[in-house]
Amino acid sequence: MVCKRCIVSVLNIFKAEGYTVESLKLGEVVAVKGLKSKFSNLNIALEKAGFEIIENRNDALIEQLKVAIIHKIEIGETANLFQVLAKEFGKTETALSKLFSKSEGVTLEKYTINLKIEKVKEHIQLGQLNFSEIAYSLNYKTSSHLARQFKAVTGMSMSNYKNGGNWDRKTLDKIV
Repeated sequence: MVCKRCIVSVLNIFKAEGYTVESLKLGEVVAVKGLKSKFSNLNIALEKAGFEIIENRNDALIEQLKVAIIHKIEIGETANLFQVLAKEFGKTETALSKLFSKSEGVTLEKYTINLKIEKVKEHIQLGQLNFSEIAYSLNYKTSSHLARQFKAVTGMSMSNYKNGGNWDRKTLDKIV
């Protein structure tokens, strides 16, 4: 779940299936099953709406890792990101990276770069920051480094993206 609409959708599904939701945040729902609730019905209703229940421990860890990366990028805390995440998750950087790559088919670094590029696109669309300020907000050493990454990922310069008006953005669940 990544937006208020998603949260409302999930909340409504849980309630419709007879669950009492105790807490709901990005990627996590804590709920109490009602007397007439059926887990299979809940799972079907969630899948119809484009959500899934994660039961595998490694898959849950990967989702928690994605949520943490999204949060760190959102608040601009990307310095030493993988070291920080390794410490937070009680794993080594290598262990997290291998687990992520095996599960998602892309490196943790590439995933993070793709998230940052989507954040750059958002900033460009909002038009509130210039390219240097965008680079600084995402903890790039220089705006030229960001420009090279942007072009490598999107195939166009940030200026062309800005001037083109084709706001080709991916939703967070489609970034890999």
